[in-house]
Amino acid sequence: MTVCPTASEGRPFGRVLTAMVTPFDESGKLDLKLAQELATYLVDKVGNDGLVVNGTTGESPTTSDHEKEQLLRAVVEAVGDRATVVAGAGTNNTEHSVELARTAERAGAHGLLVVTPYYSRPPQEGLFQHFWTVADATELPVMLYDIPPRSVVPIQVDTLKRLAEHPRIRAVKDSKHDLLAGSEVMASTGLAYYSGEDPLNLPWLSVGAVGFVSVIGHVVGDRLRRMLDAHEAGDVTTAREIHTGLLPVYRSMNVVGGVIFSKTALRLCGYETGNPRLPLPAATEEQVRLITSDLWDAGLVLVNPDAAQR
Repeated sequence: MTVCPTASEGRPFGRVLTAMVTPFDESGKLDLKLAQELATYLVDKVGNDGLVVNGTTGESPTTSDHEKEQLLRAVVEAVGDRATVVAGAGTNNTEHSVELARTAERAGAHGLLVVTPYYSRPPQEGLFQHFWTVADATELPVMLYDIPPRSVVPIQVDTLKRLAEHPRIRAVKDSKHDLLAGSEVMASTGLAYYSGEDPLNLPWLSVGAVGFVSVIGHVVGDRLRRMLDAHEAGDVTTAREIHTGLLPVYRSMNVVGGVIFSKTALRLCGYETGNPRLPLPAATEEQVRLITSDLWDAGLVLVNPDAAQR
């Protein structure tokens, strides 16, 4: 089985991963040079030891399969020797997900993120067969993505226990917000849990999660790492202080949404990644002011929020 560069005992995909946005140029085309620069920035400057490429924050619904492969190859080339690169391969079509998984393996990905099939609302047996089939398709370790706010159907505890028997299904990115269910799975299987909901990063650590797959890691990956370090060292007070200091960032991300927030926040911090693709619009002036004000409160921007211009 493929071993992720930053894997360690109990952490098959590393510790702090950012779900990376996909940079576009002024005409809306994929910008591979900027993607490599962004990946390098997120790993070497911001402190992430992993990146998720072609996830929903990477606008996977609006990028072609060819663009996904190009982007993945570019990111692996830029940081694959020192960071775990996880490829989003989940769709609501099992056959298509298998194709994406195999392409990701050929492109050099270290692992796969496979989201619950959305819209079609399959029963638990359908989820089980879907995930098992994708995991069978390559030699890459798999992180399941449980996000019923988007997929409607949760991955139930019993289904997760069955899936844990697959040797390549290693972890769960949880955006279900059910710490009890996650605790049950962790207590009875070898699955590692990663918080997939930034405001719950610290609560998830308290019940046994091993890291994060973050959106705000675009701008505060270093703080997330410090929070994780503090918690593991038993310094809960410092971990809580870091969490509290991130409240403004959580707030604007939840109001605006992950893609629009991330691209705007990066721009305000001096890093341009272009606008989202429709149906996601560029941030409005009001949203820019909100994000600027919250980043100011968190100590991330050095401009007066009242003077911020789009």
